[in-house]
Amino acid sequence: MIEVLVLAGGPDAEREVSLQSAKGVAGALAEHTDIKVHHREIDRLTGEELRALPGDVVFPVLHGGWGEGGPLQDLLELDGRPYVGCGPRAARAAMDKIYTKSLAVRNGIPATESAVVNAKDRRCPVALPMVVKPVHEGSSVGLYICKNEAEWFAALDAIIEERRLGTYRSYLAERYIPARELTVGILDGKALPVIEIRPAAGVYDYQAKYERDDTKYEVGPKLPPGMTGTIQTNAMRMATLLGVRHLCRVDFLLDSAANPWLMEVNTLPGFTSHSLLPMAAAKIGLGMPALCRTLVDLAVRDAHRR
Repeated sequence: MIEVLVLAGGPDAEREVSLQSAKGVAGALAEHTDIKVHHREIDRLTGEELRALPGDVVFPVLHGGWGEGGPLQDLLELDGRPYVGCGPRAARAAMDKIYTKSLAVRNGIPATESAVVNAKDRRCPVALPMVVKPVHEGSSVGLYICKNEAEWFAALDAIIEERRLGTYRSYLAERYIPARELTVGILDGKALPVIEIRPAAGVYDYQAKYERDDTKYEVGPKLPPGMTGTIQTNAMRMATLLGVRHLCRVDFLLDSAANPWLMEVNTLPGFTSHSLLPMAAAKIGLGMPALCRTLVDLAVRDAHRR
């Protein structure tokens, strides 16, 4: 019998998504008769509090800067138990969208042009239309589509108001590309099938991801010749360059000229009913129970390599 500690919640903006994902993981693992699940909802815990929680293996199902971007991984390293997902360095690198893009471009993987938003400067940092989003968040939290100056000013004012109320986040602006949205899950260094995302409203925002049921997903969409392989190869290369371990999801845009642009890398993708990595894994015969069990086994396998 192996005991698995599933961590849920966390202090980040994506807490509600984490709670849904962790519920899915805990339920999937509970289907295995040789696994005992300890499902714990946390906020921001200390190393001592983590050590007091039961379990032989830790499965952190947290999304956002603290739970996915390095600080929790620091605690997990000190804790010493096998755990699912990236180590601290890879977690921090992948959470930083600007670093990820620069790493991609340096290695010949096209990425959308981007710049840091300076809230003291009301000039657009990149040409309109553009997308504004936090550097260290996921799930499209804080996403703004700015097609004109009025929308840019509204986004900038919202960022300034957010800071006035005590939430400090770095933002980036990147060129908006009308394109097909594609994503590739990576499991233990291997690419899963490509999924195309077709949001009904045209924007794959938080509501389209988690609250509405009108977003369409196509596993294995028809793409230009050779494009599936190109995107899967670029996804695997990015995972390797960042030092990702066990799992991640890599997002791309495919423009009208069939150019694939890297958007970002998610080192702990969602495990909700709408989530894409489990959807792709199911396509190759790995349902949620098998997928979650595989990740626990990978954590045990790699514990000695840390």
